[in-house]
Amino acid sequence: MMIYLNGNFLPIEQAYIPVLDRGFIFGDGVYEVIPVYSRKAFRLGHHLARLQDSLNGIRLSNPYTNDEWCNLITKLIDYHDSDDQYIYLHITRGVAKRDHAFPTNTSPTIFMMSNPLLTPPEELLQKGVLAITAEDNRWGRCDIKAISLLPNVLLRQLAIDAGATETILLRNGFLTEGAASNIFIIKEDRLLAPPKSHLMLPGITYDVVLELVETHSLPYTVRPLTEQELRSANEILLTSSTKEIMPIVSLDGKLIGEGRPGPFFHKLNQLYQHYKELTMRGKQVSSS
Repeated sequence: MMIYLNGNFLPIEQAYIPVLDRGFIFGDGVYEVIPVYSRKAFRLGHHLARLQDSLNGIRLSNPYTNDEWCNLITKLIDYHDSDDQYIYLHITRGVAKRDHAFPTNTSPTIFMMSNPLLTPPEELLQKGVLAITAEDNRWGRCDIKAISLLPNVLLRQLAIDAGATETILLRNGFLTEGAASNIFIIKEDRLLAPPKSHLMLPGITYDVVLELVETHSLPYTVRPLTEQELRSANEILLTSSTKEIMPIVSLDGKLIGEGRPGPFFHKLNQLYQHYKELTMRGKQVSSS
């Protein structure tokens, strides 16, 4: 597999990073995950804007312009056979003597790789997935897409241990997001979304969902959502760049609604797939 590291494309087996890299020592860096459909990066400008926000959040200069990123990502896509891929992009503060303070005169470490994108199978979308809840015990800057993901790893593992797909996080009685996703609920045929804040990652798919419901005049509200509203929802949805939109049919062992994907999910997923086919694959398909 060909990857990009610090100015060069090379086989991953030949890629090496010094052990004093601050990403390895401190988790001092940020990342992006960018889906690719039909060899075109999905909403690349939005992903690069979020990358810039994350870099600003940790006071690290962007090593490339948007045009340079676009060129590098296009070349990386071309090295791989799959038409649908996902790009993992990772920037650290570079290599320096171990010290908490920022080093001076160091170059960032820049790493990118691509893997085939496997979206959720139709069977899973028809059946739905299970989720559990947990207290959101992460730090206060969850809007930064930082590589130091140990809290998210531990919280997601709780779901895996319970035979579930995702852990939905609650902080002080309010919904924030999933361990690796954004969360929406549906009550009385209205989509409800927690507002963006420093306590959640501003998801690209989250934005697409809100744009779709606005464009197609589906009722929605963005406001803080309580734990009680989550537990009494008619439907619960998770979204992410690689999972797209998935229905949650059980929460902490209790059925959501009728225990199967609901009508709002089916309509929204149809709109999302139509949007994806039209904008990424250039296909005209019916959204009825």
